[in-house]
Amino acid sequence: MSSVSKADRKAALDVASWAFNIVTSVGIIMVNKALMATYGFCFATTLTGLHFATTTLLTLLLRWLGYIQYSYLPLPELLKFVMFSNFSIVGMNVSLMWNSVGFYQIAKLSMIPVSCFLEVIFDKVQYSRDTKLSIVLVLLGVAVCTVTDVSVNFKGFLAAVIAIWSTALQQYYVHFLQRKHSLGSFDLLGHTAPLQAASLLLTGPFVDYWLTEKKVYAFDYTVTSVFFTILSCTIAVGTNLSQFICIGRFTAVSFQVLGHMKTILVLILGFILFGKEGLNLHVILGMVIAVVGMIWYGNASSKPGGKERRIYSAPSNKSQKRDLLDSTETDDKV
Repeated sequence: MSSVSKADRKAALDVASWAFNIVTSVGIIMVNKALMATYGFCFATTLTGLHFATTTLLTLLLRWLGYIQYSYLPLPELLKFVMFSNFSIVGMNVSLMWNSVGFYQIAKLSMIPVSCFLEVIFDKVQYSRDTKLSIVLVLLGVAVCTVTDVSVNFKGFLAAVIAIWSTALQQYYVHFLQRKHSLGSFDLLGHTAPLQAASLLLTGPFVDYWLTEKKVYAFDYTVTSVFFTILSCTIAVGTNLSQFICIGRFTAVSFQVLGHMKTILVLILGFILFGKEGLNLHVILGMVIAVVGMIWYGNASSKPGGKERRIYSAPSNKSQKRDLLDSTETDDKV
């Protein structure tokens, strides 16, 4: 009975964590869309710096209230994480600027196989055939949904490669640091947010000027645009926290696969709130395929052998050698 209640509690927390991530991620995209498309605030890198500055203030408040305890994170690992994260942010912005929407979406889809590669190499994870096929189905569905045109140039391709690998490494590193140093989501965010805020606020105006040829200091700020900026920063606190929670509870691959549910929701809300075109058969078909793939992935990865981390241990004697080489430890199930 206790094991059943524990499993039910874990499942409830998983669902709550994922719902929190979906609500905050979709919400911030809608707010940023209004801020940038309606009010012309096109300084994405600086805005991200403001997001992390707001998150830093929250972590300081929580530390003062005692909800965040002192923890240790080596400076080299902290700097490595911030480098991956900042390259991810700038890389995505540059990829969107230099590439077509179609190629940008393909680049985002490519993060799933890259995340799989990182888990196979570093965590010795093995996937069953059904798990692999379900991932392919999700990729196919989102591709049908979003990819309409593809054009490639060298600069855009290079920016996309940097964005793909830095984002995949950043998401993998969140999971890695939480496991290695036994850090909670708030603890890790308390370490990383201040340095990310400082680095992005210092470099953001220059990166945004390079991308848009506009100066953030010369923007015509109005009461409404300031309100949407504050709202964006407020929601971003939840987005940053929920990302750390989800990757800590799941894995980078699971986070990517289930994350395409956000892509579908963003498409639907974008059509309702901002789009001039309705949902056509092409988009609906892609959504259906992606949802089927997500359900299949959740079912396939939770089965025995669906997703395993192989552990190699030094044998104590010759008679145990073969058994130890064949032993596996089942990974946490989604």
